[in-house]
Amino acid sequence: MIRVLLICLTLQTACIFTASAQEEFVDPPSKLLTTLQFEQFTGGVIVLKALLDDFKDSLSFILDTGSGGISLDSTTVAALGLQPSAPERIIRGIGGIRKVGFLKDRRLRIGTHEIDSLNFHVIDYDVLTALYGRRIDGIIGYSVLSRYIVKIDYDKQVLSLYTKGTLKYPKGGFLLKPYIRMLPYSRTSIEDMTKRGFNYLFDIGAGLTVLFSDDFVNDSTFLKPKRKRYLKQGEGLGGRVDMYLTVMKSLRVGPYRFRNVPVNIFSDDYNVTSYPSLGGLIGNDIFRRFNIILNYDKQQIYLTPNQSFNSPFDYAYSGIELYLIGNAAIAGKIPVGSPADKAGLKEGDQILAVNNKLGLSLDDLKQSLQSNYGKVKILYRRNGELQSTVLDVINILRK
Repeated sequence: MIRVLLICLTLQTACIFTASAQEEFVDPPSKLLTTLQFEQFTGGVIVLKALLDDFKDSLSFILDTGSGGISLDSTTVAALGLQPSAPERIIRGIGGIRKVGFLKDRRLRIGTHEIDSLNFHVIDYDVLTALYGRRIDGIIGYSVLSRYIVKIDYDKQVLSLYTKGTLKYPKGGFLLKPYIRMLPYSRTSIEDMTKRGFNYLFDIGAGLTVLFSDDFVNDSTFLKPKRKRYLKQGEGLGGRVDMYLTVMKSLRVGPYRFRNVPVNIFSDDYNVTSYPSLGGLIGNDIFRRFNIILNYDKQQIYLTPNQSFNSPFDYAYSGIELYLIGNAAIAGKIPVGSPADKAGLKEGDQILAVNNKLGLSLDDLKQSLQSNYGKVKILYRRNGELQSTVLDVINILRK
Protein backbone atom coordinates (compact mmCIF):
# COMPACT_ATOMS: atom_id res chain seq x y z
CA MET A 1 0.00 0.00 0.00
CA ILE A 2 1.36 3.41 -0.98
CA ARG A 3 0.41 6.45 1.12
CA VAL A 4 0.09 9.60 -0.93
CA LEU A 5 -0.19 13.08 0.56
CA LEU A 6 -1.88 15.60 -1.67
CA ILE A 7 -1.67 19.27 -0.69
CA CYS A 8 -3.90 21.73 -2.48
CA LEU A 9 -3.23 25.46 -2.01
CA THR A 10 -5.84 27.90 -3.26
CA LEU A 11 -5.39 31.55 -2.36
CA GLN A 12 -5.24 31.71 1.48
CA THR A 13 -6.81 28.31 2.08
CA ALA A 14 -4.86 25.07 2.40
CA CYS A 15 -6.75 21.87 1.85
CA ILE A 16 -5.04 18.65 2.82
CA PHE A 17 -6.24 15.39 1.35
CA THR A 18 -5.02 11.99 2.34
CA ALA A 19 -5.46 9.21 -0.18
CA SER A 20 -4.32 5.69 -0.67
CA ALA A 21 -3.41 3.97 -3.88
CA GLN A 22 -2.94 0.28 -4.41
CA GLU A 23 -0.59 -1.14 -6.97
CA GLU A 24 -2.52 -2.90 -9.73
CA PHE A 25 -1.11 -5.61 -11.92
CA VAL A 26 -2.55 -5.68 -15.44
CA ASP A 27 -1.84 -7.87 -18.43
CA PRO A 28 0.85 -6.57 -20.77
CA PRO A 29 -0.27 -5.26 -24.16
CA SER A 30 -0.91 -7.97 -26.72
CA LYS A 31 1.71 -8.14 -29.48
CA LEU A 32 1.31 -9.16 -33.11
CA LEU A 33 3.14 -12.39 -33.91
CA THR A 34 2.24 -13.06 -37.53
CA THR A 35 -0.31 -12.50 -40.28
CA LEU A 36 -1.17 -14.66 -43.28
CA GLN A 37 -3.69 -14.92 -46.08
CA PHE A 38 -6.34 -17.63 -46.03
CA GLU A 39 -8.86 -19.04 -48.50
CA GLN A 40 -12.58 -19.49 -48.04
CA PHE A 41 -14.29 -22.65 -49.22
CA THR A 42 -18.00 -23.48 -49.48
CA GLY A 43 -19.96 -21.98 -46.59
CA GLY A 44 -17.14 -19.58 -45.70
CA VAL A 45 -14.91 -22.27 -44.19
CA ILE A 46 -11.37 -20.95 -43.57
CA VAL A 47 -8.43 -22.89 -45.02
CA LEU A 48 -4.88 -21.77 -44.30
CA LYS A 49 -1.40 -23.04 -45.13
CA ALA A 50 1.11 -24.17 -42.51
CA LEU A 51 4.37 -26.14 -42.33
CA LEU A 52 4.76 -29.26 -40.20
CA ASP A 53 8.11 -29.87 -38.48
CA ASP A 54 10.92 -29.57 -41.07
CA PHE A 55 8.87 -30.63 -44.09
CA LYS A 56 9.17 -28.14 -46.95
CA ASP A 57 5.74 -28.57 -48.52
CA SER A 58 2.92 -26.61 -46.91
CA LEU A 59 -0.24 -28.34 -45.71
CA SER A 60 -3.85 -27.13 -45.85
CA PHE A 61 -5.71 -26.82 -42.54
CA ILE A 62 -9.30 -25.89 -41.75
CA LEU A 63 -9.56 -23.42 -38.87
CA ASP A 64 -12.21 -24.85 -36.58
CA THR A 65 -13.56 -23.58 -33.25
CA GLY A 66 -15.59 -26.80 -33.19
CA SER A 67 -12.43 -28.90 -32.76
CA GLY A 68 -11.12 -29.60 -29.29
CA GLY A 69 -7.56 -30.26 -30.45
CA ILE A 70 -5.51 -30.37 -33.64
CA SER A 71 -5.44 -33.14 -36.23
CA LEU A 72 -3.83 -34.50 -39.38
CA ASP A 73 -5.31 -36.53 -42.21
CA SER A 74 -4.21 -40.18 -42.19
CA THR A 75 -3.39 -40.10 -45.92
CA THR A 76 -1.16 -37.05 -45.40
CA VAL A 77 0.57 -38.71 -42.46
CA ALA A 78 1.30 -41.82 -44.55
CA ALA A 79 2.59 -39.71 -47.47
CA LEU A 80 5.01 -37.95 -45.10
CA GLY A 81 6.28 -41.31 -43.86
CA LEU A 82 5.17 -40.69 -40.28
CA GLN A 83 3.95 -43.32 -37.87
CA PRO A 84 1.23 -42.35 -35.37
CA SER A 85 0.79 -44.07 -32.05
CA ALA A 86 -1.65 -46.92 -31.63
CA PRO A 87 -5.28 -45.75 -31.26
CA GLU A 88 -5.65 -44.43 -27.74
CA ARG A 89 -8.51 -41.93 -27.61
CA ILE A 90 -12.13 -41.88 -28.79
CA ILE A 91 -13.49 -38.83 -30.60
CA ARG A 92 -17.06 -38.15 -31.73
CA GLY A 93 -18.40 -36.58 -34.88
CA ILE A 94 -21.80 -36.29 -36.50
CA GLY A 95 -20.94 -39.25 -38.71
CA GLY A 96 -19.72 -41.60 -36.01
CA ILE A 97 -17.21 -42.45 -33.32
CA ARG A 98 -13.53 -43.08 -34.06
CA LYS A 99 -10.59 -44.24 -31.99
CA VAL A 100 -7.47 -42.31 -32.98
CA GLY A 101 -3.72 -42.38 -32.54
CA PHE A 102 -1.41 -39.38 -32.19
CA LEU A 103 1.71 -37.71 -33.53
CA LYS A 104 3.07 -36.11 -30.38
CA ASP A 105 5.31 -33.15 -29.63
CA ARG A 106 5.27 -31.71 -33.15
CA ARG A 107 5.88 -28.22 -34.50
CA LEU A 108 3.71 -26.15 -36.82
CA ARG A 109 4.73 -22.93 -38.56
CA ILE A 110 1.86 -20.55 -39.28
CA GLY A 111 3.06 -17.54 -41.22
CA THR A 112 6.36 -16.59 -39.60
CA HIS A 113 5.44 -17.98 -36.18
CA GLU A 114 6.35 -21.47 -34.99
CA ILE A 115 4.21 -23.34 -32.47
CA ASP A 116 5.74 -26.24 -30.60
CA SER A 117 4.60 -29.10 -28.35
CA LEU A 118 1.51 -29.98 -30.41
CA ASN A 119 -0.13 -33.40 -30.26
CA PHE A 120 -1.97 -34.16 -33.52
CA HIS A 121 -4.60 -36.84 -33.55
CA VAL A 122 -4.72 -38.72 -36.86
CA ILE A 123 -7.97 -39.42 -38.70
CA ASP A 124 -9.24 -39.96 -42.25
CA TYR A 125 -10.38 -36.70 -43.87
CA ASP A 126 -10.95 -38.06 -47.39
CA VAL A 127 -14.63 -37.06 -47.22
CA LEU A 128 -13.65 -33.41 -46.57
CA THR A 129 -11.13 -33.48 -49.43
CA ALA A 130 -13.84 -34.82 -51.73
CA LEU A 131 -16.38 -32.27 -50.45
CA TYR A 132 -14.19 -29.21 -51.06
CA GLY A 133 -12.33 -30.50 -54.09
CA ARG A 134 -9.01 -29.64 -52.46
CA ARG A 135 -6.70 -31.67 -50.25
CA ILE A 136 -7.53 -31.12 -46.57
CA ASP A 137 -4.46 -32.14 -44.55
CA GLY A 138 -5.78 -31.34 -41.11
CA ILE A 139 -7.85 -29.23 -38.74
CA ILE A 140 -6.58 -26.54 -36.36
CA GLY A 141 -8.66 -26.20 -33.21
CA TYR A 142 -8.38 -25.50 -29.51
CA SER A 143 -4.74 -26.62 -29.17
CA VAL A 144 -3.70 -23.55 -31.18
CA LEU A 145 -6.61 -21.17 -30.60
CA SER A 146 -6.20 -21.32 -26.82
CA ARG A 147 -2.60 -20.07 -26.99
CA TYR A 148 -3.27 -16.77 -28.75
CA ILE A 149 -5.64 -13.98 -29.54
CA VAL A 150 -6.77 -14.68 -33.09
CA LYS A 151 -8.08 -11.99 -35.46
CA ILE A 152 -10.01 -13.10 -38.54
CA ASP A 153 -10.59 -10.44 -41.22
CA TYR A 154 -12.97 -11.99 -43.76
CA ASP A 155 -13.00 -8.82 -45.88
CA LYS A 156 -9.26 -9.06 -46.55
CA GLN A 157 -9.04 -12.82 -45.95
CA VAL A 158 -6.26 -12.26 -43.42
CA LEU A 159 -5.66 -14.11 -40.15
CA SER A 160 -3.47 -12.61 -37.41
CA LEU A 161 -2.04 -14.21 -34.28
CA TYR A 162 -1.37 -12.09 -31.19
CA THR A 163 0.10 -12.89 -27.81
CA LYS A 164 -2.28 -13.07 -24.89
CA GLY A 165 -2.71 -9.76 -23.11
CA THR A 166 -4.60 -6.49 -23.25
CA LEU A 167 -6.17 -5.81 -26.63
CA LYS A 168 -8.43 -2.91 -27.58
CA TYR A 169 -11.40 -4.07 -29.61
CA PRO A 170 -12.52 -1.92 -32.58
CA LYS A 171 -15.62 0.25 -32.42
CA GLY A 172 -18.91 -0.79 -33.93
CA GLY A 173 -18.97 -4.41 -32.82
CA PHE A 174 -20.36 -6.62 -30.08
CA LEU A 175 -18.65 -8.63 -27.36
CA LEU A 176 -19.87 -12.20 -26.91
CA LYS A 177 -18.99 -13.81 -23.60
CA PRO A 178 -19.16 -17.53 -24.33
CA TYR A 179 -18.38 -20.32 -21.96
CA ILE A 180 -15.16 -21.84 -23.32
CA ARG A 181 -14.08 -25.25 -22.16
CA MET A 182 -12.06 -26.44 -25.14
CA LEU A 183 -15.07 -25.51 -27.29
CA PRO A 184 -16.93 -22.16 -27.16
CA TYR A 185 -20.59 -22.33 -26.15
CA SER A 186 -23.06 -19.49 -26.08
CA ARG A 187 -26.77 -18.73 -25.91
CA THR A 188 -29.06 -16.78 -28.19
CA SER A 189 -32.67 -16.64 -29.31
CA ILE A 190 -34.42 -18.19 -32.30
CA GLU A 191 -37.93 -17.69 -33.60
CA ASP A 192 -40.40 -19.41 -35.88
CA MET A 193 -43.80 -20.50 -34.54
CA THR A 194 -42.56 -19.44 -31.12
CA LYS A 195 -39.54 -17.63 -29.74
CA ARG A 196 -37.15 -19.46 -27.46
CA GLY A 197 -33.57 -19.66 -26.21
CA PHE A 198 -30.95 -21.69 -28.02
CA ASN A 199 -27.71 -22.98 -26.48
CA TYR A 200 -25.22 -23.49 -29.29
CA LEU A 201 -21.67 -24.34 -30.24
CA PHE A 202 -19.81 -21.46 -31.94
CA ASP A 203 -18.43 -23.40 -34.90
CA ILE A 204 -16.55 -21.64 -37.72
CA GLY A 205 -15.45 -25.03 -39.05
CA ALA A 206 -19.01 -25.84 -40.15
CA GLY A 207 -19.87 -24.51 -43.61
CA LEU A 208 -23.56 -23.93 -42.92
CA THR A 209 -25.87 -21.51 -41.12
CA VAL A 210 -27.46 -23.45 -38.26
CA LEU A 211 -27.53 -27.14 -37.39
CA PHE A 212 -30.17 -28.44 -34.95
CA SER A 213 -30.42 -31.87 -33.42
CA ASP A 214 -33.81 -33.44 -34.08
CA ASP A 215 -34.21 -33.95 -30.32
CA PHE A 216 -34.04 -30.19 -29.79
CA VAL A 217 -36.45 -29.46 -32.64
CA ASN A 218 -38.96 -32.07 -31.47
CA ASP A 219 -38.85 -31.07 -27.80
CA SER A 220 -38.88 -27.33 -28.35
CA THR A 221 -41.68 -27.40 -30.96
CA PHE A 222 -40.59 -23.91 -32.03
CA LEU A 223 -40.72 -24.64 -35.79
CA LYS A 224 -44.02 -24.18 -37.57
CA PRO A 225 -45.51 -27.65 -38.11
CA LYS A 226 -46.23 -26.87 -41.77
CA ARG A 227 -42.58 -26.09 -42.51
CA LYS A 228 -41.61 -28.48 -45.29
CA ARG A 229 -38.33 -30.34 -44.84
CA TYR A 230 -36.05 -31.39 -47.68
CA LEU A 231 -33.73 -34.38 -47.40
CA LYS A 232 -30.06 -33.73 -48.21
CA GLN A 233 -26.64 -35.16 -47.46
CA GLY A 234 -24.24 -33.63 -44.98
CA GLU A 235 -20.63 -34.28 -44.03
CA GLY A 236 -18.67 -34.21 -40.83
CA LEU A 237 -16.20 -36.06 -38.69
CA GLY A 238 -16.88 -39.75 -39.21
CA GLY A 239 -18.45 -39.52 -42.67
CA ARG A 240 -21.68 -38.54 -44.41
CA VAL A 241 -25.08 -38.27 -42.78
CA ASP A 242 -28.64 -37.52 -43.86
CA MET A 243 -30.01 -34.11 -42.91
CA TYR A 244 -33.18 -32.13 -43.49
CA LEU A 245 -33.15 -28.60 -44.85
CA THR A 246 -35.79 -26.02 -43.95
CA VAL A 247 -36.15 -22.35 -42.93
CA MET A 248 -36.84 -20.55 -39.66
CA LYS A 249 -38.16 -17.03 -39.17
CA SER A 250 -35.21 -15.44 -37.39
CA LEU A 251 -31.94 -15.92 -35.53
CA ARG A 252 -30.20 -13.49 -33.20
CA VAL A 253 -26.46 -13.30 -32.58
CA GLY A 254 -25.94 -10.68 -29.91
CA PRO A 255 -27.89 -7.61 -31.15
CA TYR A 256 -27.79 -8.77 -34.78
CA ARG A 257 -30.88 -10.35 -36.30
CA PHE A 258 -31.01 -12.57 -39.38
CA ARG A 259 -34.37 -13.30 -41.00
CA ASN A 260 -35.54 -16.34 -42.96
CA VAL A 261 -32.50 -18.41 -42.09
CA PRO A 262 -31.95 -21.82 -43.76
CA VAL A 263 -31.42 -24.49 -41.11
CA ASN A 264 -30.33 -28.11 -41.09
CA ILE A 265 -31.76 -30.81 -38.84
CA PHE A 266 -30.03 -34.13 -38.17
CA SER A 267 -30.44 -37.19 -36.01
CA ASP A 268 -27.75 -36.80 -33.37
CA ASP A 269 -27.19 -40.52 -32.83
CA TYR A 270 -23.80 -39.95 -31.18
CA ASN A 271 -24.95 -37.00 -29.05
CA VAL A 272 -22.35 -34.65 -30.50
CA THR A 273 -24.48 -31.69 -29.41
CA SER A 274 -24.72 -33.00 -25.84
CA TYR A 275 -28.47 -32.49 -25.80
CA PRO A 276 -30.18 -31.13 -23.71
CA SER A 277 -27.18 -28.95 -22.79
CA LEU A 278 -27.01 -27.76 -26.39
CA GLY A 279 -29.52 -27.66 -29.20
CA GLY A 280 -26.95 -27.63 -31.99
CA LEU A 281 -24.47 -25.22 -33.54
CA ILE A 282 -24.19 -21.99 -35.50
CA GLY A 283 -21.76 -22.29 -38.40
CA ASN A 284 -19.61 -20.10 -40.57
CA ASP A 285 -22.26 -19.15 -43.10
CA ILE A 286 -23.42 -16.91 -40.26
CA PHE A 287 -20.08 -15.94 -38.71
CA ARG A 288 -18.35 -15.17 -42.04
CA ARG A 289 -20.58 -12.08 -42.04
CA PHE A 290 -18.45 -10.63 -39.24
CA ASN A 291 -14.79 -9.93 -38.70
CA ILE A 292 -13.95 -11.92 -35.58
CA ILE A 293 -11.55 -11.74 -32.66
CA LEU A 294 -11.16 -14.96 -30.67
CA ASN A 295 -9.84 -14.33 -27.17
CA TYR A 296 -10.12 -17.67 -25.40
CA ASP A 297 -7.97 -16.52 -22.47
CA LYS A 298 -10.57 -13.86 -21.57
CA GLN A 299 -13.55 -16.04 -22.56
CA GLN A 300 -14.47 -13.47 -25.20
CA ILE A 301 -15.37 -13.40 -28.89
CA TYR A 302 -15.73 -10.00 -30.56
CA LEU A 303 -17.88 -9.60 -33.68
CA THR A 304 -17.84 -6.67 -36.12
CA PRO A 305 -20.24 -6.75 -39.12
CA ASN A 306 -18.30 -6.86 -42.38
CA GLN A 307 -18.99 -6.40 -46.09
CA SER A 308 -20.77 -9.77 -46.28
CA PHE A 309 -23.18 -9.02 -43.45
CA ASN A 310 -26.18 -8.59 -45.74
CA SER A 311 -25.22 -11.29 -48.25
CA PRO A 312 -28.25 -13.37 -49.26
CA PHE A 313 -28.70 -16.88 -47.94
CA ASP A 314 -28.80 -19.90 -50.22
CA TYR A 315 -32.37 -21.18 -50.54
CA ALA A 316 -31.82 -23.46 -53.55
CA TYR A 317 -32.60 -27.14 -53.21
CA SER A 318 -31.59 -29.47 -56.04
CA GLY A 319 -30.92 -32.70 -54.16
CA ILE A 320 -27.37 -32.88 -55.56
CA GLU A 321 -24.31 -32.94 -53.34
CA LEU A 322 -21.09 -33.01 -55.34
CA TYR A 323 -17.76 -34.60 -54.42
CA LEU A 324 -14.44 -34.50 -56.24
CA ILE A 325 -13.40 -38.09 -56.92
CA GLY A 326 -10.52 -38.74 -59.28
CA ASN A 327 -10.65 -35.16 -60.64
CA ALA A 328 -14.34 -35.56 -61.51
CA ALA A 329 -17.39 -33.93 -59.89
CA ILE A 330 -19.46 -36.92 -58.80
CA ALA A 331 -23.01 -36.83 -57.44
CA GLY A 332 -23.47 -38.29 -53.98
CA LYS A 333 -26.59 -39.96 -52.66
CA ILE A 334 -29.70 -38.60 -54.42
CA PRO A 335 -32.63 -38.13 -52.00
CA VAL A 336 -35.86 -39.78 -53.11
CA GLY A 337 -38.35 -37.20 -54.38
CA SER A 338 -35.77 -34.44 -54.77
CA PRO A 339 -35.50 -32.40 -58.01
CA ALA A 340 -32.40 -34.42 -58.95
CA ASP A 341 -34.28 -37.70 -58.39
CA LYS A 342 -37.25 -36.52 -60.46
CA ALA A 343 -34.85 -35.51 -63.25
CA GLY A 344 -33.40 -39.02 -63.33
CA LEU A 345 -29.97 -38.35 -61.84
CA LYS A 346 -28.31 -41.12 -59.84
CA GLU A 347 -25.54 -41.46 -57.31
CA GLY A 348 -22.22 -41.75 -59.15
CA ASP A 349 -23.18 -39.58 -62.13
CA GLN A 350 -20.38 -37.25 -63.26
CA ILE A 351 -21.71 -33.68 -63.49
CA LEU A 352 -20.04 -31.86 -66.39
CA ALA A 353 -21.96 -28.61 -66.84
CA VAL A 354 -24.74 -26.46 -65.41
CA ASN A 355 -26.73 -24.41 -67.93
CA ASN A 356 -24.22 -25.29 -70.68
CA LYS A 357 -21.22 -23.90 -68.77
CA LEU A 358 -18.39 -26.39 -69.21
CA GLY A 359 -15.01 -26.54 -67.50
CA LEU A 360 -16.27 -25.38 -64.10
CA SER A 361 -14.42 -26.27 -60.91
CA LEU A 362 -16.19 -28.24 -58.21
CA ASP A 363 -16.84 -25.06 -56.24
CA ASP A 364 -18.15 -23.27 -59.36
CA LEU A 365 -20.53 -26.15 -60.08
CA LYS A 366 -21.83 -25.97 -56.52
CA GLN A 367 -22.25 -22.21 -56.72
CA SER A 368 -24.18 -22.58 -59.98
CA LEU A 369 -26.59 -25.04 -58.38
CA GLN A 370 -27.01 -22.78 -55.35
CA SER A 371 -27.64 -19.57 -57.29
CA ASN A 372 -30.28 -20.75 -59.79
CA TYR A 373 -33.96 -21.49 -59.24
CA GLY A 374 -36.45 -23.11 -61.59
CA LYS A 375 -35.34 -24.95 -64.72
CA VAL A 376 -31.63 -25.78 -64.71
CA LYS A 377 -29.99 -27.84 -67.43
CA ILE A 378 -27.48 -30.49 -66.33
CA LEU A 379 -24.97 -32.23 -68.60
CA TYR A 380 -23.62 -35.45 -67.08
CA ARG A 381 -21.81 -38.66 -67.87
CA ARG A 382 -23.07 -42.10 -66.83
CA ASN A 383 -21.31 -45.34 -67.76
CA GLY A 384 -19.24 -43.45 -70.32
CA GLU A 385 -22.24 -41.92 -72.09
CA LEU A 386 -23.05 -38.20 -72.22
CA GLN A 387 -26.60 -37.35 -71.18
CA SER A 388 -28.55 -34.25 -70.23
CA THR A 389 -31.57 -33.48 -68.12
CA VAL A 390 -33.42 -30.52 -66.63
CA LEU A 391 -33.82 -29.97 -62.87
CA ASP A 392 -36.61 -27.91 -61.39
CA VAL A 393 -34.56 -26.38 -58.56
CA ILE A 394 -36.75 -25.45 -55.57
CA ASN A 395 -36.58 -22.17 -53.67
CA ILE A 396 -37.26 -23.43 -50.15
CA LEU A 397 -38.17 -19.94 -48.91
CA ARG A 398 -41.21 -19.87 -51.17
CA LYS A 399 -42.54 -23.32 -50.35
